[in-house]
Amino acid sequence: MAPYAHAAKRLLLAAGLTLALAACDSGSGSSDGGTAASGKAPAAGQSDASGGDTLAAARRAGTLRIGYANEAPYAYMDSKEARVTGESVEIARVVLKRMGVNEVEGVLTEFGSLIPGLQAKRFDIIAAGMYVTPTRCGQVAFSNPTYGVGEAFLVQKGNPKNLHSYEDVLKSDDARLGVVVGAIEGEYAEKLKIPSERVIVFPDAVSALSGVQAGRADAYAGTALTIADLMTKVTDQPVERADPFTDPVIEGADVRGYGAYAFRKEDQAFADAFNAELGKLIGSEEHRKLVEPFGFSQQELPGDVTAAKLCGAN
Repeated sequence: MAPYAHAAKRLLLAAGLTLALAACDSGSGSSDGGTAASGKAPAAGQSDASGGDTLAAARRAGTLRIGYANEAPYAYMDSKEARVTGESVEIARVVLKRMGVNEVEGVLTEFGSLIPGLQAKRFDIIAAGMYVTPTRCGQVAFSNPTYGVGEAFLVQKGNPKNLHSYEDVLKSDDARLGVVVGAIEGEYAEKLKIPSERVIVFPDAVSALSGVQAGRADAYAGTALTIADLMTKVTDQPVERADPFTDPVIEGADVRGYGAYAFRKEDQAFADAFNAELGKLIGSEEHRKLVEPFGFSQQELPGDVTAAKLCGAN
């Protein structure tokens, strides 16, 4: 009988050990998705095992990645301060801090790659002054706009080809129009039937400026604020702002672009929360002081224009 008694005792000990291990394992499955055990919260934009959203992950991490293109005054790297700044970035900093996210990390991206980069989770918000358009509304969720602005041309000194509108470029036999890859100006040129071989695509605004200086393009089309900012940096260069300038008319309407923040479609709740805080800021004295150094004034306020209106059927 002794061997059977010993065997029974061993079975009871094994069963007790199994129950103890099971109890320990169930205790580690905490509501933070296991982050308590590791001491680290999931980075914003990464999978959150507890099912939390991007905002929740950013709050735990204390930081959030923003995608930007190098285009002043909206978003650019300040080499002196070694930090990303600009109208879009500084507004995002204020809004996100109110939401419990104290730091932002800039991820420099070509403008045309911003939406793919957002969707691939390289960053979590596009903060680049991106215009809200129906096409883009099908790809991302937009906040309400922070500004509205018209267009402008940067041309060689004296404007030798007399280019004061997109229509002037179209009527010319050989005028070449510079645009930034993925920017709305390329779409304007296409809709106005400017031949594609006369549309020169640059990676960013600084490259477009160099292209005009070198004669690769006869005009660079950008927002009025972009061109105004470039002109503050090239006072000794053989370029100027085309004056006067007439905004293009697309599908019977004068063009005025409205820039906003973009979020992934699945982050609609994050976009809504951001939008609620953004609405408290835009038009306030704090907002005016925040964006004035970047050349923004009362004239650029978006008024009652919303993302829903700009997205239309989308």
